[in-house]
Amino acid sequence: MKIFSDWRGLPASAQGATVALGNFDGVHLGHAGVVQAMHAARPGAPLAVLTFEPHPRSFFRPQDPPFRLTLSAERAAALAALGVDLLYELPFDAAFSHLTADEFIDQVLHAGLRAAHLACGGDFAFGHRRGGDVAMLGRRAGALGMGLTIVPPVVDAQGPISSTRIRRLLQDGYPERAAALLGRNHTIRGMVTHGDKRGRTIGFPTANIPLGEHLEPARGVYAVTARLPDGGTVQGVANIGLRPTVGGKESRLEAHLFDFADDLYGAELTVALHAFLREERKFETFDELKAQIAADAKEARLLLDRRPKPANPLAS
Repeated sequence: MKIFSDWRGLPASAQGATVALGNFDGVHLGHAGVVQAMHAARPGAPLAVLTFEPHPRSFFRPQDPPFRLTLSAERAAALAALGVDLLYELPFDAAFSHLTADEFIDQVLHAGLRAAHLACGGDFAFGHRRGGDVAMLGRRAGALGMGLTIVPPVVDAQGPISSTRIRRLLQDGYPERAAALLGRNHTIRGMVTHGDKRGRTIGFPTANIPLGEHLEPARGVYAVTARLPDGGTVQGVANIGLRPTVGGKESRLEAHLFDFADDLYGAELTVALHAFLREERKFETFDELKAQIAADAKEARLLLDRRPKPANPLAS
């Protein structure tokens, strides 16, 4: 997949695609439905996604707590796994936010991308102050020779699959249910940083990853797998939260990887959440903490050893 950060000056090979529009946070089964629909509409055209970085909500409401399910690199990997050929990840800044709906269609979709066909959900809104909707997009796109497929939501027994539902499930401590809507396990990707190194003193060294812009799932202990920089995968147990036993002040992910001793400082690690084991709590002594981590690790090993092999490499 090729990634472009501007709609202007694109090579001919990056134009003329079928383009799906949206934020694609999480790249869940509903988003997969949009990609499938746009391929069905124009089977011979390249598949493209137009999205934004940062997320418009982050631009307009920077005071909001972190809420992203997937950051840029994670989103790109998930879209590539769906067969997307081109990703237009356009910078969402003050100038872009002031483009009117007509300007977005004329300048970006038509003159810049030369889109052959468009696809989006029925609630897609765009342009300054969300001045454009799918009805307007259909009229203007048709006049300019671009087709439009409005994709109905993918639904299950609880209703439409959405990023909002997935966020709520993760915050409530149900990563397995979130995975069912994502089509893969929820992951947190980040650089391994130096922590206080207390874990190694009690026999459980950890890889520490700041949550950054990621949504904070329910605080507690999880059975996890980690994708290493070389592409390998290792099982582990992780705590997400403040670490009250040691007086932590900032929530982060700390993963103890089973049977692994390599130095990961400064490396990028992708940690997949498989199951919530228990809530985070404060222990009176380090001996109590050590005993509980040993029990957590044993439970995580048993659970992870029983899981079926994932067909999707991103699911591990």
